[in-house]
Amino acid sequence: MTRLSHFLGFAALAAVTSAQAAELPAEIKQAGTLKLTVNSTYAPMEYRDPATSELVGLDIDLAGELAKRLGVKIVWSETPFAELIPSLQTRRADFIISGISDRASRRETADFVDYLATGPQFFVMAENEAKAASDLCGKKIGTTRSTSFPVEIEKWSKQNCEPAGKPAIQYVPGENSIDVRNQLKQGRIDAAVQGSETLPYAQTQEPGKYRVVGEPFAKGYQGIMFRKDDTALREVVTEKLAAMIADGSYKAVLDKWGLGANAVAQPMLNAASQ
Repeated sequence: MTRLSHFLGFAALAAVTSAQAAELPAEIKQAGTLKLTVNSTYAPMEYRDPATSELVGLDIDLAGELAKRLGVKIVWSETPFAELIPSLQTRRADFIISGISDRASRRETADFVDYLATGPQFFVMAENEAKAASDLCGKKIGTTRSTSFPVEIEKWSKQNCEPAGKPAIQYVPGENSIDVRNQLKQGRIDAAVQGSETLPYAQTQEPGKYRVVGEPFAKGYQGIMFRKDDTALREVVTEKLAAMIADGSYKAVLDKWGLGANAVAQPMLNAASQ
């Protein structure tokens, strides 16, 4: 499906909902609450503020504004990244907004409303001598095991290292982005990969410690993840998100977290190609 078809799909949705606005499912409206769960180790998308222990981040702010416009409150819970999808499928969460990438393999049981451009990015310790991504061929590269990044690293290695006669990248798994950065600082890996949206924050928190290498080597989207059968909830959230984009409040949230360049022009349904 092309990008144009995704936009047209939402144009059609907008035409329908302009005549009859989408509504919250009755059980959520009656309860007055949304149950949302996050993995709070992915700053600046969602994390615990070290000073206050408060749950903060771009996704927290976006969800908060969506809930306000929906007329409900959020009941937050936390879980490891690998448990985000199970929490959706078992209905412990009404939807997932937690730095989760839209991937074709995840769409068998879920739909994504994509709201943020992203891409995997190589980075190293500042003293590392690597100047270009090709310098990382044959090196130990760490990333979070439950993300799409291991597959992206393997694909990049096959396309760039092996044709040049260089050894393949050696992938090293990590539990989350904090674990991966700790492995890098401890010298257990030579470089790491995280989503491009997380690195500016990491660099501000530990000035002078990390250096990005090259540009993001793939393009994707983060999405709000819904169960396939929750079309009513998906449509009403999409409607409110589109309104936030139109009135500038979406961009204000992204700018607050230094990610204005990652904005999308409008919500997109299942837009990622991989």
